[in-house]
Amino acid sequence: MNTLDHFSQQRLAELIAAFPRQRIAVVGDFFLDKYLDVDPALAEVSVETGKTAHQVAAVRHGPGAAGTVVSNLAALGAGRLHAVGFTGDDGEAYDLRNDLAKLGCATARLFVAPGRMTPTYLKPRNVCDAGLSGEHNRYDTKNRAPTDRDTQGRIVRAIDELLPDIDALIALDQVEEEDCGAITRPVVEALAERAKRFPKAIFWADSRRRIRRFRRVIVKPNQFEAAGVVDPRPDENVELERLVEAVEKLREITGAPVCATRGAEGMLVSDPRPTLVPGVKLDGPTDPTGAGDSATAGAVLALASGATLPEAALIGNLVASITVEQLAATGTARREQLPPRLDVWLAQRST
Repeated sequence: MNTLDHFSQQRLAELIAAFPRQRIAVVGDFFLDKYLDVDPALAEVSVETGKTAHQVAAVRHGPGAAGTVVSNLAALGAGRLHAVGFTGDDGEAYDLRNDLAKLGCATARLFVAPGRMTPTYLKPRNVCDAGLSGEHNRYDTKNRAPTDRDTQGRIVRAIDELLPDIDALIALDQVEEEDCGAITRPVVEALAERAKRFPKAIFWADSRRRIRRFRRVIVKPNQFEAAGVVDPRPDENVELERLVEAVEKLREITGAPVCATRGAEGMLVSDPRPTLVPGVKLDGPTDPTGAGDSATAGAVLALASGATLPEAALIGNLVASITVEQLAATGTARREQLPPRLDVWLAQRST
């Protein structure tokens, strides 16, 4: 029997009802997503250089990377939220902290690190084109020097302070440069040790480059990371049989469950046995920006509320299917959007 054969609106309602009771810490790389809305009609020619001076008509910003997880947890109605990591001492940090505070997320443990910049994705876009084609080339601000030991120690101490009073901890390793973000090797080692000491808490990790480094925590690689595929083609997929084998091997390495994302195809989870959890089929354009982070928020919130791993993956799929329909933005999903989306998923399963 498929472990989701009897998943119903009633079961979804039971899980959603528990969302507001969950206390979650998000540890990792908090970016600022900053959008510059450029109006081509206002373009000027620079007197000094003769080049086009693009004119910004409006500026929008919101939490990105680990902040995207927080945004979705808040939109889904999670209880107490904590941000753990670091920023620079700059204007981007000011905007990021304010944006997190508006979501009800505590930032006392989002430390100011001397000499560091606040990681930022600067995204100019054409206000006349609401689709993905309206996006200009992105400008990234990242730290490319190793994170100092003092900041790493403060992050570990913050985790220790929070663990007795939280239901789940999400670690998000966004920075690709080795040990230059919040999730350094000592932090990863600390998470493995704390996961052993706090078995009742949900530990969940996502990493762009180093997913195999984690131990004793649930890991969420994408299909290529799980199978060890480097630089996949845009239209490439890992064959299901190969992915099942890769997930089982990764399960042995990490000593904890694995949730491998498959884009629009959903997730493959390792426990209680390898189970394919289909995604929601969508018509029309989609924007995958932040989809994995939104899926993480939905899945972890469901797990903390008592869901099985396949049930949690399904809720993560539902959340991601809602956020990807929000073009040229890092989307979020609300609790009340989940039941209608489950109806779509159930209808697609019955055909």
